[in-house]
Amino acid sequence: MSNYRPNRIAKKIVKTVRSVIDKQLLFPYKLFLLWLNNVHYKQFPALHGFPTIVNSGTIHLGKGVSITAKMRNNIVGGSSTTALATGKNGKITVGNNVGISNATIFSLEQIVIEDDVLIGGGAQIYDSDFHSIEYTKRMERPDTNIRTAPVYIGQGAFIGTSAIIMKGIKIGERSVVAAGSVVTKSIPPDEIWGGNPAKFIKKIESSQ
Repeated sequence: MSNYRPNRIAKKIVKTVRSVIDKQLLFPYKLFLLWLNNVHYKQFPALHGFPTIVNSGTIHLGKGVSITAKMRNNIVGGSSTTALATGKNGKITVGNNVGISNATIFSLEQIVIEDDVLIGGGAQIYDSDFHSIEYTKRMERPDTNIRTAPVYIGQGAFIGTSAIIMKGIKIGERSVVAAGSVVTKSIPPDEIWGGNPAKFIKKIESSQ
């Protein structure tokens, strides 16, 4: 029995139709989504799908930002979507030419993502513990003893799929966080780190 392969012309037609729907027909809804959640931007981002946005603080996006929020556009993230969320005092600042694929970014204080950063599918970036470490305080309603610390991701860094960046972390320029890593220490520029907890693997040699 011969293998079935979809007609190339039909596939191109489907791709074109999807592109028209995503970029033109759904554009007003995407525009409304950012307006409704008070998201500021220097240039309207390329939204592939509809990210989940819960903004009680501030969210700023630079130019050339691309956000993938559905599996069809980036299967690497699996069934996850992109979520951007801030608490009352939280701030998310995204630089220029940043790519975010099916990732979660949640701020109660400050998360800064500089230019040219790539954030892989299923990655998670948090600047807080969400709950108190002490049991008695954690059981209080509300839990007000939550530790927070800013997160900075330097220019040109690459955060691999399913990596987790914890509070108070600084990722150096051009550094790479391997897939599935849990980053609990700051990473210098031009290095590859990986594992749980993430550890130094090797330096990145400059191609210049």
